[in-house]
Order: sequence, then C-alpha cells, then structure tokens
Amino acid sequence: MTENTERIKCLILGSGPAGLTAAIYTSRADLKPVLYEGLQPGGQLTITTDVENFPGYPDGVNGTEMMEQFKRQAERFGTDIRWGLATSADLSQRPFKVIIDEEKTIIADIIIIATGSSAQWLNIESERRLNGFGVSACAICDGFFYRGLDVAVVGGGDTAAEEATYLSKICRKVHMIVRRDVLRASKAMQQRVFDTPNIEIHFNHVTKEILGEKTVNGVLMTNVKTGEDVKLDISGFFVAIGHKPNTDIFEGQLELDENGYIITKPGSTQTSVEGVFAAGDVQDHVFMQAITAAGSGCMAAIEAERSL
Repeated sequence: MTENTERIKCLILGSGPAGLTAAIYTSRADLKPVLYEGLQPGGQLTITTDVENFPGYPDGVNGTEMMEQFKRQAERFGTDIRWGLATSADLSQRPFKVIIDEEKTIIADIIIIATGSSAQWLNIESERRLNGFGVSACAICDGFFYRGLDVAVVGGGDTAAEEATYLSKICRKVHMIVRRDVLRASKAMQQRVFDTPNIEIHFNHVTKEILGEKTVNGVLMTNVKTGEDVKLDISGFFVAIGHKPNTDIFEGQLELDENGYIITKPGSTQTSVEGVFAAGDVQDHVFMQAITAAGSGCMAAIEAERSL
C-alpha cells in the first residue's frame, strides 16, 4: 500500500446534519469513521442565519453554530474529520476506492454518502450579497421570519408553486416571478396557486436585481417581452428554481433517479451497491430538512454497523 493510500473501515462523505449524525453513531459503534467535509463544511445550514425549527433549540440557533456543535460532538466520540473533496470513486468491488482531491486514495469497507444537494441560484451579485439576509432557497426553513410581510418567489415549477403556497399561509402577499408565460408546475399545483388569493403571478418577468443594503427591501424585475423594469417592495426573496444533488462521481455506479438523486431501498438507506449507504438531501428531494437529514444519517450508521 503506497504512502498516499489509506485503508479504513468506514468513510463518510459530507458534513451536514446527515454526515455528522452518521459520524456520531458510527464512532460510538467503534467503526472509527473518517469523514471528509466536502466543498461546504457544515452543509447548506451554514448559509442559513437562524434555525428555529430544530428540536432542542427553543430560542433558535445560528445555522453555522449548530453545525459546529454537531462537529464537536462527532469529534468527541473519535470521528476523524478532514478537509477534502471526493473527486472520483470506484464502487465496482468491495472494499471500495475513493479518491480525495485527485491525489489521496481511501479504501473503505463501508461508505456513507451524505454529500447533499446544492440549491440552484440566479447567480447575480445582489443575490450572493444578501444570501441569508432576506434571500433564501427554503421557505419551510425561513418563511416564518416573514410572517405578515410581502415576499417574492422566483420560479415556475413544482418547487416554486409549493414554496409560494406555503408562504401564502404566513405572509401578507406572495409575488411569483415566472420567466415564461405559463407555469411548469403540475396541474394540481398550478390550480392550488391560482386558487390562493394572496399569490400574484408575474409572467414573462426575470429578476434583474434584489434591492437592499443589509437586508432585502425590494426586487427589480424586467418584462422579457417589453423590456420594462418593474419594482416590487418585498422583505424576503425565495429562489425556487430547483436543487442539484451532488452525485456526479457516482453516475453509472449507483442507481440514480432522473434528477440525479440516489435511489435507496424503501425504509432503508441502502443503495443499489451493498455496503454503500446514502443519507440526507442526496437521496431526499421531498422533505429536505435538517431534522430528516439527521434522522437518515442515524439510519445509515445503524445499517452500516449491521452490514459488517
């Protein structure tokens, strides 16, 4: 075995709630897990300011702070947490081979994939600057902060329709900014939007700029047919144009659905390859919450221990 090759029992990829919960459980089971944090240590919660819906935090908690607490708990039980990104993998035979940062080879008996998914963004400067300060990609996570206020949702698919409908129950008014002249959402979701009186749809519009210095106070959108700019006064801006699971290195090796999410056996975190488990948003495009990710991380760890 070369200097740049390491043999371990359990490899965990990802450091969000799923990965770190799996680390806590596998450490306590003496599987001596090695966890690689990936490009975004702590996962998507680190771009969330306040988390108010995770049990055990009656006063809420900063997302980054919460993930630091997860990390400290995993380290307390002996998890070897490292900076690094899995850049390729060979799952054709067990033990499995994963390359970290294109140079270090990890050979593992068990892999728990908790690489999550990444929200797709508009990629405009004001969106990046105000992310976490009025800009969000999760209505269930952050909608509560805008109760009684006006907000905007950008997108025309099922995700946007679901976010807008959810926000309509909390907010005074919800503006949907839709690039096309129709919604792409399913007929049932479209009807739900159309039947909600405090949702206003702005067809044929794109976001030009999100307004505000320290927090969002408006959005400037452009009519794609006339070129006219229209300003809306809002307090929250929700991007709902979809998520992309971080599964590129597993294409052709694991069974994925049409959108790239890892398919696991019903009631299990077991993937199509025995000994490889998936937890959190990388296999869940329905709930996508910290609490459900943590729960599936627990499941993956228990199943991993039983598989040895």
